[in-house]
Amino acid sequence: MAETVRTTTTIDEVLRAAVERGDVPGVVAMAANDDGPIYEGAAGVREAGTDDPITAETMMRIASMTKMVTTVAALRLYEQGKLDLDAPVERYRPEFAELQVLEGFDGDTPRLRPPNGKATVRQLMSHTSGLAYWFWNKDIDRYEQLTGVPNVLPGSDEAFKAPLVGDPGTIYEYGINTDWLGRVVEAIAGQSLADEIEQHITGPLGMTSTTRRMTAEQRASSTPIHVRGEDGAWQATDIDWAQEPDFWGGGHFLYSTPRDYLRFQRMLLGGGTLDGVQVLEGSTVDEAFRNQIGDLFFPAHIDTAHPELSADADLGPGLRFGLGLLLNEQQQPGMRAAGSGAWAGLFNTHFWVDRTTRVTGSIFSQTLPFIEPPVLQMYVDFEQALYASL
Repeated sequence: MAETVRTTTTIDEVLRAAVERGDVPGVVAMAANDDGPIYEGAAGVREAGTDDPITAETMMRIASMTKMVTTVAALRLYEQGKLDLDAPVERYRPEFAELQVLEGFDGDTPRLRPPNGKATVRQLMSHTSGLAYWFWNKDIDRYEQLTGVPNVLPGSDEAFKAPLVGDPGTIYEYGINTDWLGRVVEAIAGQSLADEIEQHITGPLGMTSTTRRMTAEQRASSTPIHVRGEDGAWQATDIDWAQEPDFWGGGHFLYSTPRDYLRFQRMLLGGGTLDGVQVLEGSTVDEAFRNQIGDLFFPAHIDTAHPELSADADLGPGLRFGLGLLLNEQQQPGMRAAGSGAWAGLFNTHFWVDRTTRVTGSIFSQTLPFIEPPVLQMYVDFEQALYASL
């Protein structure tokens, strides 16, 4: 059956107003229910300083929205009996056993110790292994600057030498867990993460624009990452992923379009199946939407270590984590139901799946820093306008 898209003036106004205020140079928003897409809208330009409109077919760097795709790749192997979620990571990647915990610094010398316990694959999926990201953790940022160990963006294998910042299972710390998970997938599947995803997820789902590397034609129609110049105006940059990386970063490597990624969201909303194609079993999807971190919480406030990359994260209390998904325990008025799953990408792409209301939504821009308050407010305004339209 042909997909139909309903436009909603109020949502259109949210997007248009955000562009007119200068919150973003361009934005695309999408939504779907069990029957298919119900909203598709865009405002603004693909690149600042041009008249070229941004659309649902514009190629974008989805950054950490790659994480749930990698998680699904791992969960497929779990369903096949090839991956034990509660096994130590080192069973599949022996080099993980070499990682120690960064306790602090003696002057400029990092102080390391062995971890109390072994991180599991489940902890990689729920960000409780103890691994961290440099832009939200000042200690790992300092460690990488002192030792020369790179973060994951240059695509060097050396990034996997970064230590833990806490004992496995004792803290929630957002970090390079899903890059390690991608390595686990590769060890079991016997092929690259990019090949595994294309053969078993994006290919079967008909996500024809989701790719490890853009073609010249796709790049010409992509939107660049924008930052504000000294005059406050948006400027296009050449910020991009490493084009010849040592590894395909399970936490960030994919390019996609808003229309393409909506198919992935709809698969999750459909309990692992879309248009007759089953990617996961319904019970596995249920597990992804279940609290996996016990009494731990996603922090209500996180201080940024790199303001040029991310603003402080103030997402509020009552947030847990499933397998690859941030879970809200409470429903805010006129927004997603409790138990919905969501995540985002560094360049201000966001999605959520509300299995109670039976709707999924997403909003895409390509700007830094991440979750700058006006951009985060645009996301909230879109969500509220969408639910008001249902």
